[in-house]
Amino acid sequence: MLMPESRVTKQTNEKGHSYLQGQLLIAMPGLADPYFEHSVTLICQHNTEGCFGLTINKPIELNINSLFDQLEIHSDNSEINEMPVYRGGPVQIEQGFVIHDSDNKWENTFTISEGLAVTASKDILTDIANGTGPDNFILTLGSASWAPGQMEQEILNNSWLNCPIDKKIIFNTLSEDRWQTAADSLGFDVNFISEIAGHD
Repeated sequence: MLMPESRVTKQTNEKGHSYLQGQLLIAMPGLADPYFEHSVTLICQHNTEGCFGLTINKPIELNINSLFDQLEIHSDNSEINEMPVYRGGPVQIEQGFVIHDSDNKWENTFTISEGLAVTASKDILTDIANGTGPDNFILTLGSASWAPGQMEQEILNNSWLNCPIDKKIIFNTLSEDRWQTAADSLGFDVNFISEIAGHD
């Protein structure tokens, strides 16, 4: 299993393989899956064992303060407390993942690309509440994962496009604008290619 609940495991890609780690996965307009429709997913890990990602544009009816209350973490920072929590995907739905831009390491931190990491341990939340956490972050509950070869096949089936990570999309763009902004970064209108490969 990629990035298990108790420990994020770093693995090295084999030479000659094309992996999507460090990319944003953009749902094609025709993708009707209720979890991934018009979604943008940060690919955190992709190798021969499969693919693991966190969706970054699907806020749920829960803010960070509500999560802090459940974890008995106290924060007086109203700006942080009101930040939304995102639905990271349909897997491990009660597991929290913090996407952040700090070079600091916490108990369970995995580096995605230069200056961007994901942490799946409570200690980063304590630091966020205390004002000693990363400058930029978003918090998800749940994750998305694909079996070996599944992501590659879904791309061939015209379900997804991908683009390089842009931290401005992750941290400085409104959640409702992230899909369009990511799609626009490709330099063409994705609606024109949404029907090239049909979906059953």
